Amino acid sequence: MTDTAPEALAADTVAADTAASDVVIVAVDGPAGSGKSSVSKQVARALGFGYLDTGAAYRALAWHALAREVDTSDATAVLEAVSDFDFRISLDPDDYWVRSGEVDVTEAIREQRVTDAVSGVARVPAIRRAINAAFRRLVAASGRPGVVVEGRDITTVVAPDAPARILLTADPAVRAARRSAEISGSTAAEVAEALRRRDSSDSKVVDFLTAAPGVAVVDSTALDFDETVAEVLAVARRELGGAAPVDPDRVAPGVEGKD
Repeated sequence: MTDTAPEALAADTVAADTAASDVVIVAVDGPAGSGKSSVSKQVARALGFGYLDTGAAYRALAWHALAREVDTSDATAVLEAVSDFDFRISLDPDDYWVRSGEVDVTEAIREQRVTDAVSGVARVPAIRRAINAAFRRLVAASGRPGVVVEGRDITTVVAPDAPARILLTADPAVRAARRSAEISGSTAAEVAEALRRRDSSDSKVVDFLTAAPGVAVVDSTALDFDETVAEVLAVARRELGGAAPVDPDRVAPGVEGKD
């Protein structure tokens, strides 16, 4: 398991070449509810790679800010909150956890109040630069042959040179239905509206709905979970040129989870 150092998120910018390494990256982009997290985790297992959920960093920072009663719509206040933000995350797809300091926030960062606040945190350019640099260092120091890195702007900003870049998408109605099945206490209409607002807010920061040149698109609208994993895995293996052979014992039907 690998985590960030406390100071990793305090720097404003870090040259991308400080993270240069031989670690292979499979970059997976896509909107909320597309299945990025659950699919990427299963693909990582199949390839014997690490798994990095980049959205967890922004969610953890939003949780950290809320815990300190910081107004997440105030960019200056959010930047101040970063000064004592100690973010740690596992890269093990079979032992996934997220911590803020010594607090395990793996489940807490999925609360609706955090979801509502995360876009305000993620829209601050200085925070995105610092966190993106931390992601590169995490991957470089992972000690793994490869890492499946998923989240918004992964294929264009965090890992634009990754040998395998994939945009995982689905029809908005399908994304809403999938997310609704995961969330108790919310109607399908409420979930659909929440996803619409999230897409609108996030699109002001990064275009995660349009594939950049060289990025393969996997549309999971008509696919179930295992079929989606198979499609993403096929793209990854094709783009990697067979550099990451699959261990048949590691490929098994997964359980679809939160994105």
